[in-house]
Formats: sequence, C-alpha cells, structure tokens
Amino acid sequence: MKRKVSLVVAALLFAISSATPVFAATGKVISCAGIVHVAAAKKDTALPCLDGGAGLSFQSLRGPVVVNVWGSWCGPCIEEIPHFRALAAKNKVRIVGIDVEERNMAGGRKFVLSHGMTWPILFDPDGRTKGIFGLGVPVTWFIDAKGKVIYKQIGTIHSDQALFDLVTKNLGVKL
Repeated sequence: MKRKVSLVVAALLFAISSATPVFAATGKVISCAGIVHVAAAKKDTALPCLDGGAGLSFQSLRGPVVVNVWGSWCGPCIEEIPHFRALAAKNKVRIVGIDVEERNMAGGRKFVLSHGMTWPILFDPDGRTKGIFGLGVPVTWFIDAKGKVIYKQIGTIHSDQALFDLVTKNLGVKL
C-alpha cells in the first residue's frame, strides 16, 4: 500500500513539474462572427474561420485587437499560448488567431481544444498570408481601431507581462 501511495505521489509531482502544461479548462472553437471588421476590398486575403463558418480578410480587422499567427507544428508558438490565455482571461482586448499551414481544419480544432485557446481563429491552410506576415511564426500584430498595424512582434512572446506591456504600449489598453 505504501508503495502505491509513493508511486501516486511521484507521478503527481512529475506531472506538476513537467514542461508540458496542465490546463484547468479545455479550449473552445469560437465563431468568427464577433470579430470587428469592415467590408473587405477585392485585393484582400480572405480566410475561412476555423469553426467552419464565414471567415473574413485579415486586412478588414479593426481593433484594438491582437492578432497571433501560429501553427500547431511550431514549438515557439506552443510556448507562448499560455500568455495569450492569460491575456484572454483579462477580457480587456480582443484576440484573433491565424492558424497557418495546418493540414486540415479538424487538426486545427483539436489543437485549439487541447491547448485551452478561447478566441476566434482564422484558417490559412496554404500559407497565402506569407506575403503579409512573412515566412516565420510566431508573429503577433497589434491593430488599432482604424485597422492600422501599430506594432509587429516577430518571434516568441516569453511572458504574460511582456504581452501585457505590448498591449498597453501599442493599443493603449491598460491591463
């Protein structure tokens, strides 16, 4: 009996100290219907929504909004997800994700659910946004109410506070 208890305690301690985060809640595939945007121009890059509903163009977004471009195959993208969950929990600024080069929507949805993501996600399976965002991910854009890109963070955001500071500095939203 003592051995079983010791094994359970050891397993729990391992789980707590593991590099793989344990989520209190699962994610949710959110509709893109609530994303603030204007009518898209013909030259804009239209993307479907990961929920399977009508999508929209990145260029039509209006903020303040934080746009995080990621891929489930990208290690640094996975590392920064907890910071975006922390931002979402503040409920002070909108977040829109763009899932790039995913094999299919089902894979993207599974990733969102398993990583606790709770914001709308646009879907770019063929990388058509590379000309806009560049070749690498993660990249995070901060967009104002007029649709102007105020700042581009190329690379990983390493902490909640770093993300909060970027939001406050670039979008004027106090967190």
